[in-house]
Amino acid sequence: MSALLWLLIAVPLGGGALLALAGRGAGRAAPLLGVAAALVTLGLAVAAAVTRPGASTPLFAGVRAGFAVDGLSAVMVVTVAAVTLAVLLFSTGEFGEGDNRGRFFGLMLLFAGAMLVTVTATTLPLLLMAWEIMGATSWALIGYWWQQPERAYAADVAFLTTRTADLGLYLAAGAALAGGVGSLRLAALPGADSPWLHVVTAGVVAAALGKSAQLPFSFWLSRAMQGPSPVSALLHSATMVAAGAYLLLRLHPLLAATSWAGPLVAWTGALTALALGVVAVAQRDVKQLLAASTSAQIGYMVLAAGSGGVAGGVTQLVAHAATKSALFLAAGAWLTALGTRQLPALRGAARRHRVVGAAFVVAALTLAGLPPLSLWAAKDEVLAAARAENTALYAVGLAAAAVAAVYSVKALWYVTRPLPEDAEAGYDTEQRGTRRVSRAAPAPLWTLAGAAAVLGVLALPGPASWLKRLVGASGEPAPVPWELGLSAGVALAAAGAAWWWAAREEPAPRAGAVRWARQWLFLEQAADAVVVRPVLGLARALAVFDDRVVDGAVRQVARGGLTAARLAGRADDGGIDAAVRAVAAGARSLGRWARRPQTGLLHQYYAQAAVGFAVLVLIVLLVR
Repeated sequence: MSALLWLLIAVPLGGGALLALAGRGAGRAAPLLGVAAALVTLGLAVAAAVTRPGASTPLFAGVRAGFAVDGLSAVMVVTVAAVTLAVLLFSTGEFGEGDNRGRFFGLMLLFAGAMLVTVTATTLPLLLMAWEIMGATSWALIGYWWQQPERAYAADVAFLTTRTADLGLYLAAGAALAGGVGSLRLAALPGADSPWLHVVTAGVVAAALGKSAQLPFSFWLSRAMQGPSPVSALLHSATMVAAGAYLLLRLHPLLAATSWAGPLVAWTGALTALALGVVAVAQRDVKQLLAASTSAQIGYMVLAAGSGGVAGGVTQLVAHAATKSALFLAAGAWLTALGTRQLPALRGAARRHRVVGAAFVVAALTLAGLPPLSLWAAKDEVLAAARAENTALYAVGLAAAAVAAVYSVKALWYVTRPLPEDAEAGYDTEQRGTRRVSRAAPAPLWTLAGAAAVLGVLALPGPASWLKRLVGASGEPAPVPWELGLSAGVALAAAGAAWWWAAREEPAPRAGAVRWARQWLFLEQAADAVVVRPVLGLARALAVFDDRVVDGAVRQVARGGLTAARLAGRADDGGIDAAVRAVAAGARSLGRWARRPQTGLLHQYYAQAAVGFAVLVLIVLLVR
């Protein structure tokens, strides 16, 4: 059984390492080898989900590394492996001969392998190691085109922001050892003594919120859009960003062990879902819209973790993984074909490339939370837990669902409009488009879009009960009929209002387009004034605080250290070294005096002995 678990981890990590080291040497075989490794990993993940293996091995002196596939991680390993396979299959048609395909496919497998270790780890040291590998590979993937300074800078921002938050896990590990837990097993963390329990919880919460791009860490996720579209699809769906939400769902008992952590996490998730949803409404870049919506949708998972809706959070995670990966891959296909990701320039893109367009429409309707698609059902599971915890949380989550319908309809509106008279206007703004979609794109796109549509069955009464038993959350509340109807009504009303707002007076194409553009501009300006500017202002204030206070303190400590070093150097040179030199000089002088009587002449030695004897006699006589 443990051999199966070792293989599940070794195949993506080992295959990824070999491909990354081979680099360009892997050549045309890299996509085939990468897809083959991902396919084997998916088979192993399914087998592990069925058999539930576990393993433990010594890591350091007195520290063990534990792996296990339980109910929660069984869902996650299959989700991660399936999305990785779909994304790598899509990627086979995205890179040309000049690209380092070995490095790309190798890093993607390493990235997915680190996520698999993260979701199966049962001890904190192993989780930390996988957490670090995931951060390092995400930096390399976001900055894949490192020759372009803006992409390298974006990778640095994402890496440094998440790494800063990741320090919370080290704080948690130290506090767990100091708090009398006696073990670094994740299940043992809620048993820490107070006040160390609060330190452990704070560290875990900070690391998870940073990794999942929740407020106030959400800004790094928009920078991550500088990476290739397949990287965005994997990073935003089943790996990295989902890792923080998974950790909070996994450690819900730790949140419940304190009085403050659950409400803090729940409110952070709810407010992120609402605020970043409004930011998404204001975007005109389709990838930036999807990035903001990722933070918003992850907010529901964080809300579920804080309010005790573990099964609802898992349903949201799985449904969002399929939905968001399909949307990012569709956006990437259009970027390759049309050379732009600006929504105004993508007008009619779904009509021009219908296979991609149909998948995008299905996934966007799912993202909007419209019934009976999966995210509608998943959100209701989350909102049911939120209502049981706090009615205000439920209201904020419901408002965020309405905003999700608006930004999803905005994206749909652009890409489904009739082609403009000048169909080429606005194309090729980011890169030169190929005017065609790769043959490798339709299969993974349609698989993911289909999964996005039907995964809502996990929220039906029978499957929902099974999932709750699987993840050990049988007592969680289920949505009642009026909640289902209310959320459906809110989503449909918001989607209809957004569509009407854009579509009124459409029969006059030019005038209607101008009016529609003005209306969207007004909505975007309102969103900018209400949310975007305050969020950016907060980010700037935090940056100033970091530069002047945190960095200033570091610089002062460094200056103090240099001053102390200089004083110590002067004391060493003027005191200790001077004393050593004086002793050495005295020793040399004594040596010279001692050598002077040593002439080698016997009569002189007799004379010296006689003088010495006479001096002794004189002393004796004087003393008497």
